[in-house]
Amino acid sequence: MTVNYKIWTFCMIQDGDKILLIDRQKEVFKGFIPPGGSVEFPESIMDCAIREVKEETGLTVRNLEFKGLNEYVNPTTNARYMIFNYLTKDFEGELLENPPEGKLYWVPIDEALQLPMQKSFKRRFPLFFEDGTFEIHVVWDNVQNEEEEVTINRT
Repeated sequence: MTVNYKIWTFCMIQDGDKILLIDRQKEVFKGFIPPGGSVEFPESIMDCAIREVKEETGLTVRNLEFKGLNEYVNPTTNARYMIFNYLTKDFEGELLENPPEGKLYWVPIDEALQLPMQKSFKRRFPLFFEDGTFEIHVVWDNVQNEEEEVTINRT
């Protein structure tokens, strides 16, 4: 059996009690999200997170902490989509004036969940600030076009 793999990254940037989010208004993945994107072959997953932050925000990040994996599997289409999630407090540079993915906002952590965001990101948002790592495994129902089963594990 052939399985179609796609890999993305997210990198949450924290400055004190605030985090940097993008107000993405594109059709796909609309809402407030951290910088991130698709891993380009043969780049490493962490290098992708660093590159995507630079492209989408103008900031240079270092000392990324791996926080967890969010994956979707679709048994009907033999697809596995993996999102590697990072957190950093180590960054430098100036924010882009015209960022490509949407306007950038420093948002208080305790207010962020009140913003419109994708269901999957809202679910994992608090996990970035817990000790340890997480794994979220989602089985996709292709007929209903929605999540069929969600399992969250913490380490």
